[in-house]
Amino acid sequence: MLDHVYVSVSDPERAYAFYIAALAPLGWRELLKYDASAAPEHVPDLWGLTDASRANPDAISTSIWLRQRTEGETGLYLGIAADSEAEVDAAYAAALASSGRDDGPPATRLHFGDGYYAANVVDLDDNRLEFVHKVWNPKKPS
Repeated sequence: MLDHVYVSVSDPERAYAFYIAALAPLGWRELLKYDASAAPEHVPDLWGLTDASRANPDAISTSIWLRQRTEGETGLYLGIAADSEAEVDAAYAAALASSGRDDGPPATRLHFGDGYYAANVVDLDDNRLEFVHKVWNPKKPS
C-alpha cells in the first residue's frame, strides 16, 4: 500500500494551490502544512494533501507532500506502508542487501508523531523509499 509521496517542487506555495485545485474533483483535500523548525535538520517543511479515504478509520489513506526542491535531487520519494515495525526492519534489510543505500536506519520518528516508525533507503537511481509503520493505520485484510 502506498502511504505517501513527496514531490519536490520549485515553489511549494504555488504548487500547493495547484494540487489542491487539481485534485479536489477526485476527493483530495488540504491536510496540513508541516513546519519542520522543531524537526531534525534534514527534515524539510512540507505541504500535505490527503485522499478521501482519510475519513474512513478502516482504510490507510494516501498523502502527497510537497517540499522545496534542492539541487541534485530526483524529486521522487515514496512512503510504503508496513503492518509492523518488524516489516519495516525486514524491508530495510532487504533493500540494503539488494545494493540500496542507507538514508536513515529503522527508528521511531517522533517529529512526525507517536507511533511513527520508519526506515529510509536510496535505490540504485537515487530515488528515495521510506518503509513506514504508523500505529494508527489499520492492518491489511487477511
